[in-house]
Amino acid sequence: MDTVQVIQFLRKQLKHDKVYLLGSSWGNVLGFHIVRIHPELLHAYFAANPVISQLASEKELLGALKAHFKDNAVASDELAKISIPFKIDEDMFYPRKWRFHKDGKEFALSSDFKNGFLAWSKTWSPVWNEVMSIDLPKTLKKVSVPVFFLVGKNDIQTSTGIAQAYFMELKAPRKALFLFEKSGHQIHQDEPERFQNAIVETLGALPSDS
Repeated sequence: MDTVQVIQFLRKQLKHDKVYLLGSSWGNVLGFHIVRIHPELLHAYFAANPVISQLASEKELLGALKAHFKDNAVASDELAKISIPFKIDEDMFYPRKWRFHKDGKEFALSSDFKNGFLAWSKTWSPVWNEVMSIDLPKTLKKVSVPVFFLVGKNDIQTSTGIAQAYFMELKAPRKALFLFEKSGHQIHQDEPERFQNAIVETLGALPSDS
C-alpha cells in the first residue's frame, strides 16, 4: 500500500529504521492498519480525532444534530431523511452540512458547498461506507507500539466518547490521551499551538529507542 511505500522512502532518505506516524480523522484507518501489520516500522503512533467505530459515531452524530436542530424545520426534515449506513450521497452530505452550520460555518448552507460536496462524494462515499465497517474495539485490542490520542472535546464527527472509551481499553506498551477543550474535529485549526506542543513534548519524553 502507498503508506508503507512512503514510510520506506522516508526510512531510506533519513537513514532511520523507524518513523513517527500521525493519522488525522480518516487517516487513522491507514495509520492503525500500519500499527497492526508493520509495528516494526514505527517508533510511536499519534491518533488525532481517530475513526474508531464509525457506524456508531455516525449514529451518535445524527442523534446530536436532530436534538440540536429540533426547532429548525429545514434541518429536521433533511436529517430525518438520512439512512445509516448511507444509501445515497445526500445521506453523507446532510450531517456534514448541519454539523458545519452548528459550528458557525455559514458556507455550509450554500448551493456551492452542496454541489462541491456531492461531486466529491461520488468517489468518497463508497470508501466511507467501507470505513463504517471498522470497529477497532473488536478487532484491535492490543498494539505493540506506543500510541497517543489527540481528541477534540467537542468532536461529534468522530465521537469523543467513543475515542476515549477505546483508549481506556486499548493495551499498549505506552499510551496517553490529550483532550483539547476548545476543539471539535479540527484540532490543528482550533488549537494549533497546543496541538503542536503536545506532539513535540511527547516526542521529547519518549526513550530514544522507543
